[in-house]
Amino acid sequence: MLSEKYLEDLEKYLKSGALEKDFEYSSEERRLEILDYLERLMDLAELADETATKIIFKNTELGQAFGARAQK
Repeated sequence: MLSEKYLEDLEKYLKSGALEKDFEYSSEERRLEILDYLERLMDLAELADETATKIIFKNTELGQAFGARAQK
């Protein structure tokens, strides 16, 4: 499981503009690595959203309705 400190550090890195500067001054290979990392991070964010939705609505009528639709 990720630690709160890691998430805070990542948030600061993104908000500070440091990632953008790292990208700007990096080699082409490193730029591709950064873009791949960001793409993976966005994919994980979507998965986290889906998981949170399942957890929140798991034992509710709304969650069961969505579950029934998803199985069709």
